[in-house]
Amino acid sequence: MNRRAFLATTAAAAAGVTMTAASAATVTPFGQTGAPTPSTAPLPLGPLPGSRYPDSRLESLKKPQVSFGPSGFPAFAGTMAVERVATGFRWAEGPVYFPAGRYVLFSDIPNNRIMRFLEDDGHVSVFRQPSMNSNGNTIDREGRLITCEHSGRRVTRAELDGSITIIADRYNGKKLNSPNDAVVAADGSIWFCDPVYGIGGFYEGIKAEPEQEKHNVYRVDPKSGDIKIVVDDFVEPNGLCFSPDEKKLYICDTGFTDGPDNPSHIRVFDVDLGAGKLSNSKVFADMPKPSITDGLRCDTAGRLWCSVGWGDPNEDGVRCYTPDGDLLGKIHIPETVANLCFGGQQRNRLYIRGSSSLYAVYTSVQGAMKP
Repeated sequence: MNRRAFLATTAAAAAGVTMTAASAATVTPFGQTGAPTPSTAPLPLGPLPGSRYPDSRLESLKKPQVSFGPSGFPAFAGTMAVERVATGFRWAEGPVYFPAGRYVLFSDIPNNRIMRFLEDDGHVSVFRQPSMNSNGNTIDREGRLITCEHSGRRVTRAELDGSITIIADRYNGKKLNSPNDAVVAADGSIWFCDPVYGIGGFYEGIKAEPEQEKHNVYRVDPKSGDIKIVVDDFVEPNGLCFSPDEKKLYICDTGFTDGPDNPSHIRVFDVDLGAGKLSNSKVFADMPKPSITDGLRCDTAGRLWCSVGWGDPNEDGVRCYTPDGDLLGKIHIPETVANLCFGGQQRNRLYIRGSSSLYAVYTSVQGAMKP
């Protein structure tokens, strides 16, 4: 081949590469929405400023209070205080505890990553990046991570060998909106909510038009993989949690974010696990507007613990309710709180996902530790 022919061939090849690159550049990259928060002057770790025993951030609604901690409120565990154990995130969500490794995984949504906090030495590292702007996480009965992805618009499972299985990304041939949170029942069925938050802009996902007419709650059959709607009358369905006996399912409605007349509350349903059906919906607890709750966990006695944020700063934190819906007390956190989970070797440490930080507090109860 002479020099001129060689150059012509090389130029054609280069043009092909350029065209291919240009074509690839027209595809929207998943989850390129945030940048790491600068590490200068991070919030201090350890017990929050002014902490003493008993911690005044634990507020009991049961009267009268006694001198040794808040009476009747199971957040009190004696010689403890609310601690900030990790910080430096943009909008952190979806904590889940893995007992075998003694670590908490949680999403840093705009930064497109799942983080890992090691409980034994406090080390924080990136577990997965990109995470497709993951939001809610949970664990199934085989110890596998279940994740709701905003920019992926899907629910995935991390297999024990590290591979990723897509559990759900469409319903009736149309893309899901942006799965937000999930729970796994004892029979292996996966229940998840599908609001539109992740496709509303380019910060926590990729802006897109919703393809599902309603904002549904779905169930994925553990054997067939079939997806069906179990509730279709939410404005914006959000956090989910089964009662310890799995006879009740609690679901947040954060529709208030879409308009002042919409709900900000927790609903509770009766569960027919075998049939995969919900019934007898009722409002379990109202949130003080403009605050909302979007994270739920139960302890072994069936009390419901929920996040609170986005409204009055004096309400930022965690609320605890009896199974009958009576408010027992509050844990005050200096940031909007999005979600929470129980962890620790005795399942008595409550991990609280604040806006930019991870908080922890020992309680006098044990988490149900079911997804």
